[in-house]
Amino acid sequence: MARFLLVHGSCHGAWCWRDLIPQLESLGHAAIAIDQPGSGDDPTPYADVTLGACRDAVLATSAPDTIVVGHSWGGYPISAAAERDPDAMRALVFLCAYVPEPGLSMVDMRKRGPRQTIADAVVRAPDGLTYTILPDRVPDLFYHDCPAETVDYALARLGPQPILPQTTPLDLTERFHSVPKFYIRGDEDRTIPPEYQIAMTRNWPSEGVFAMPTSHSPFFADPAGLAARLDRIAGAI
Repeated sequence: MARFLLVHGSCHGAWCWRDLIPQLESLGHAAIAIDQPGSGDDPTPYADVTLGACRDAVLATSAPDTIVVGHSWGGYPISAAAERDPDAMRALVFLCAYVPEPGLSMVDMRKRGPRQTIADAVVRAPDGLTYTILPDRVPDLFYHDCPAETVDYALARLGPQPILPQTTPLDLTERFHSVPKFYIRGDEDRTIPPEYQIAMTRNWPSEGVFAMPTSHSPFFADPAGLAARLDRIAGAI
């Protein structure tokens, strides 16, 4: 049995793992999902949400036996947590996620992508603290292969995304590199282009990279398939 910590991406919350957690539990694993600061039900004021705060939220829930899974932007706080305390986790799993490059913020990395799929769907709040995604663009960007009920469930829960942590560069050292890493790619991802996900893992061992024929949200599109891949990862470490 493995213990998984699930860290959501932009505008999401712990709620997005609704369908994956029971699938992992059916395979004998334990799974915990958290809200990042200022997201989901977390009450942190947007002005106080930093990359460090997101990192600390991961570390507060992780443990040496924990496999930490980060979706999309969640690749940044899980990487920052590994950099701060590599002994606080068993491995990292990047799920359709940004793998940070030293000295670059998440926004820097998005701009370096081969295609800009989401920039024109982002609406910045007047106070400059958060952004949201145009509701009519959300289904195609995030959930184009997900059940209609799931899309309705998600649309009712998406919230503002604090901007500051995503514009903060992250420096990485051997501490981060010492943690075992795996990647699960969505080959029909319309948010982070699949070719960019391939590029981010080009030098990774092939046995550490998995592909799914899904959108940006495999936890809704194919939770059983995602759980099976996480099960394989748990068995490999």
